[in-house]
Amino acid sequence: MNYCEKIQYKIYTTGFAGFPEMVDQLLAQLPEDEIIIRLCFFGTPSSNKEYISRYAVLREKIRKCYGNNEPALSYVSQPPLNASLVMEVHSYRPESDDHIRFRKMGEMSYVVLENGCGRFLFAGGFQGDVVNCGIEQQSVDIFHSVSNVLKEEGFPINSIVRQWNYIELITGFDKEDQHYQTFNNARSEFYAKTNWTNGYPAATGIGTNMGGVLVDLDAAVFTNSTCFATPIDNKLQIAAHAYSDKVLDVSQSKKTTPKFERAKSITCGKNRLVYISGTAAIRGEESLEGVGLERQLRITMENIDQLLDGAKLSILRVYLKDKSYYEEAWKLMESYQLDIPVSYMCADVCRNELLIEIEGIAVQ
Repeated sequence: MNYCEKIQYKIYTTGFAGFPEMVDQLLAQLPEDEIIIRLCFFGTPSSNKEYISRYAVLREKIRKCYGNNEPALSYVSQPPLNASLVMEVHSYRPESDDHIRFRKMGEMSYVVLENGCGRFLFAGGFQGDVVNCGIEQQSVDIFHSVSNVLKEEGFPINSIVRQWNYIELITGFDKEDQHYQTFNNARSEFYAKTNWTNGYPAATGIGTNMGGVLVDLDAAVFTNSTCFATPIDNKLQIAAHAYSDKVLDVSQSKKTTPKFERAKSITCGKNRLVYISGTAAIRGEESLEGVGLERQLRITMENIDQLLDGAKLSILRVYLKDKSYYEEAWKLMESYQLDIPVSYMCADVCRNELLIEIEGIAVQ
């Protein structure tokens, strides 16, 4: 098997209990025959103070469980709609040519994998001071930390292939500047330090109710001529990084476009892994407004289908603007008979008129 076949994606859920007990219940479900490279928890803290304390509980339990082999870890403040706490797991089935190193920088853990395809970085939990700093300063601090990890491990900035961006109150404002636009400006400034001739990363920019700004990422440097990354466009949509000022009028000051591709694939020999960016009911650069949840979901899934090119979905996250949409969304998604792990979170989408956003990973 090559890299694309050996990486696995799973979702685990638990019912209501105390937070430490819920974490224990989830960790007890982890597969013992695979190497855990990323754990992403989704929960509902009541305040940023509680968010920080719960994140500390998570770190302590992960360290107790894994010792020096800590996976990348993140805690996302989004209310799960089909559980009290959700754990998404990225794991790996190593073979003799795989060399895995577990690394730390400060409080943050990350994983470096090296094999015949190349070198792969799995990092999560990049975060600033969520209590004392605004979105702009947090974003700047995060990309400084990202830069430090990439430099430490020998990954260029343009080796990032997938980025998850979680932004507290994403459509909220600090004075005249929208949170998402402020984050985009910081990302654009960081990305401007290199060229992106092979396309930007796939990415999601999604809202949270607590936790400031949080960034996770995957990066890849290839050492085999049969292995490479490819940006993927959707012919039904304008690339996000090519948006006009018409859809960037939410802030009064600097306005840079969101720097991401609709999807990005990793090819290793005959196999592909496709990172599907956060996808919504947008055609061209315009949202389908006022058409209801079902129509937006159907258009979103059509947009995702445009990106697959033969790859089969392995995992999906469904973000819903309001928890009242959950039952309808679940029934609609069940009609696709995907038979894959799907999680549902209540999260604000980056445009007020969008009711749903879906992201995922596919393999071919």
